[in-house]
Amino acid sequence: MTIIAQARLGLHDPHDCTDASDELTVLHAVYDTLVKRKGQDFVPALAREWTVSDDACVWCFTLQTGVKFHDGTACDAAAVAASLLRMAREDKGYTLGAPAVWRQFLGGAKLEVLGPTQLRVILTEPMADLLDVLEQGFIVAPSAFSALDAGDHSVQIGSGPYRIAEVTPDRIRATRVEGHFSDAPANATVTWMLEPDAAKRQAMLTEGTVQVANDLNFKTSCSLGTTRHEFLSPVAIIYLLNAATGPLADARVRRALSLAVQREAIVETVMGGAARPLHGFVSPNHFGAARSAAGVEMDRKTARALLAEAGHGNGLTLEVDCPTRLPDEAERLTAAIAAQLAEVGVTLNVYAHPEREDYAHMVRRKEIHDLCVFDSSPMSTYRVLYEKIDSRVGGSWWQGYANPQIEALIDKGRVTTERATRAEIWRRAYALLQDDPAWLTLYNPLRVIGIAGDHPDFTMPADGVIDVTQLPLLEEIGHAG
Repeated sequence: MTIIAQARLGLHDPHDCTDASDELTVLHAVYDTLVKRKGQDFVPALAREWTVSDDACVWCFTLQTGVKFHDGTACDAAAVAASLLRMAREDKGYTLGAPAVWRQFLGGAKLEVLGPTQLRVILTEPMADLLDVLEQGFIVAPSAFSALDAGDHSVQIGSGPYRIAEVTPDRIRATRVEGHFSDAPANATVTWMLEPDAAKRQAMLTEGTVQVANDLNFKTSCSLGTTRHEFLSPVAIIYLLNAATGPLADARVRRALSLAVQREAIVETVMGGAARPLHGFVSPNHFGAARSAAGVEMDRKTARALLAEAGHGNGLTLEVDCPTRLPDEAERLTAAIAAQLAEVGVTLNVYAHPEREDYAHMVRRKEIHDLCVFDSSPMSTYRVLYEKIDSRVGGSWWQGYANPQIEALIDKGRVTTERATRAEIWRRAYALLQDDPAWLTLYNPLRVIGIAGDHPDFTMPADGVIDVTQLPLLEEIGHAG
């Protein structure tokens, strides 16, 4: 048995949208998706091949043959269509503060079952990056729909390489599905164990009672030696800027804030080195991110000049909303940012918010003051642009920013099916958003996972989610049973 100790444990509706890596690792083990993410690209999964029309509206998928759900029913094109339709329902796709995430892409789509292994998806709007959505489109057995709709999340029936064997409040155990169309995972049984305390997770790994310990303390985990694996989280820690009203409606003021901040110092003082400076609106792991790490650097002389040009030469006071968790360092971060902005004559008045979900709803309703601590987690560059930056969409997390050049690139990218060409379009958007930032971007956290044994070739996936099918053989390490 391979045991993974992690800080959170739980299963929800697989068609709700989540960025919780501790939940996604289970979902990706139990459920197949049409495609899998590999680096910045996609590889076949339940769909062994696909085509897309020149206008990026019509997608045709050829599925693996003979696939069965864990209850023995057929995982065919009709079942896939049923899952995608359920995923697009208005009451599904909920994530913290934002309902119906998937509906904005799949709502109104026409799904044509052309045969047991042939499915055509006709979108109402072009989306060349549809695979970004389908990578989290978990294909659920229709026999589980009624239980899930009733809120019984213990019923999780997929067709993935592992099937759920046991669910308790502190453990989820899954066993390998023999004969799955993908390569057989090395470990026959995987158990995800709840242990909220990072020090205890590390001790369990050292003692051999677990084989994997996720989300370890960045510094204390250094004692693990070769069992310690450090990786970049693609989650962007940012401040959303109110570009609709107030001082930050002026692009010069937004750029001045970006130029006033020394990200490297924030990484050291706030994160203790457990992050990398973020110089653009998406992480280096994202499709279409700049090829080099170079980007916005501190230039307080230019920042002061921009503030003076905007009429704030004698100082500027901004009001900032700050949660007390998620990110957990939000209050320390805001204090550090305040100290840096003071160097260019900007003062922050801080409003603390202890209720995180209420905070998210406030942000979604666009009731923030001048700026607010937030994060950006989608692995899809297109989704970030569409949902958060395009003024014509005015998505859940959009805060009034508008840039016609960016929107022209979004329109071009969404119909550009050639992947390399589309990546270059997103790189151009990346550069424009450095000159006219929608947000104050700060850093990507560095995370640590511990894996028993010596595995020098192990790397975490780009999305920071443990792929249990790619874990080395661990069942023979340690004395867990």
